[in-house]
Amino acid sequence: MSERRWNPILGEWVITATHRQDRTFLPPRDFCPLCPTKPGGAPTEIARAGFDIAVFENRFPSLRRDPPAPAVAGTELMPVAPADGACEVVVYTPVHDGTLTDQPLERVERLIAVWAHRTLVLGARPEVAAVFCFENKGEVIGVTLHHPHGQIYGYSWLPSVLEREADTARAHNHRTGGCVWCDLLGEEIADGRRIVATTEDWVAVVPFFARWPYEVHLIPRRHVGWLHELTDAEIAGMARILRTQLLKYDALFDGSLPYIMAVHQRPTDGGDHDGYHLHVEFYPPNRTATKLKFLAGSETGAGAFINDTYAEETAARLRELAPHDPSDVIS
Repeated sequence: MSERRWNPILGEWVITATHRQDRTFLPPRDFCPLCPTKPGGAPTEIARAGFDIAVFENRFPSLRRDPPAPAVAGTELMPVAPADGACEVVVYTPVHDGTLTDQPLERVERLIAVWAHRTLVLGARPEVAAVFCFENKGEVIGVTLHHPHGQIYGYSWLPSVLEREADTARAHNHRTGGCVWCDLLGEEIADGRRIVATTEDWVAVVPFFARWPYEVHLIPRRHVGWLHELTDAEIAGMARILRTQLLKYDALFDGSLPYIMAVHQRPTDGGDHDGYHLHVEFYPPNRTATKLKFLAGSETGAGAFINDTYAEETAARLRELAPHDPSDVIS
């Protein structure tokens, strides 16, 4: 039901997971599998009356600790491999309605602690080369459950984006002795036009090279590779700037904005990754309140993104939206 197939043209693995066709799709509110199980109600994934933040293995995983043998035989040119790894679901709250934006700062801090802990646990497994925490929000992104939740994948290889980041970080570090994100952040702060919000420890910025109209990256000022390396103050700052950015997104078009949130951490494969810098990337699909940015011919067929906006202009718009300062974000 699940395997990895090698694409010799692009030099990357593709996961085939046919069983995911049968996963739960936008069930009625009373049959949400991510709510606590109610007495006399339908069974859910969380068999208890309440919880704070829940983590469990995905019922329809693309990657497994003990994956089945591939369904087909590969060739020397196009090998096939078991889809080994991990797929976990992280449920942010027992409350069905709402989003991560609605959660108090204390819960966001606990969520960061959960991400950090699961990174340590999954990253310690010998087959896991990278731990990837992410959230898909909104039906236009492809969400199949409305209950506020995210996911954590443990890949047994470095997917192409993470591999390119790691290779670029290594090359920059070997060439300059520094970190490409630290250097980038220094230039962004000096320029100032693309900065959206700052705390003592974090910066939110629409990057100079943004591919999505309202793409934002959250970058810690200190060079750090994994979430579990953050200090308590840096975790508090991350929670504050993350929630600040979510509130700005919802104020942008006066509604709950869909997005992909991706936490990029240093790979756990034991390689030369000292130059890799922890950061969080947001990709909202909206370019206006009613128009979406679609990945069409150039983006999908050639891999060349076309952005319809200037990063300086979208950053200015996000910057002027409330909250104006992360310190204004209440718990």
